[in-house]
Amino acid sequence: MTLPDALGIFGSIVIVVAYFANLRGILLNTDLAYSLLNLIGAALILFSLWWAWNTAAAVMEGFWAAISAYGLTRAILAR
Repeated sequence: MTLPDALGIFGSIVIVVAYFANLRGILLNTDLAYSLLNLIGAALILFSLWWAWNTAAAVMEGFWAAISAYGLTRAILAR
């Protein structure tokens, strides 16, 4: 396994854990940590895609990162 693959898998795990924590009520979608974890996960997946390009996945993760950045901005401004 290459480093980009490992980072992409770790990014996927981060996103899934954040989503599961949200569904369990541990993290609210308005929490700073929720958006930050999603942004980190998307960035790691996009990093991994640099070495094994997949346009559809890159578009998805680009939107995921942009929406997460929006949520992060809202969470910071709400403080």
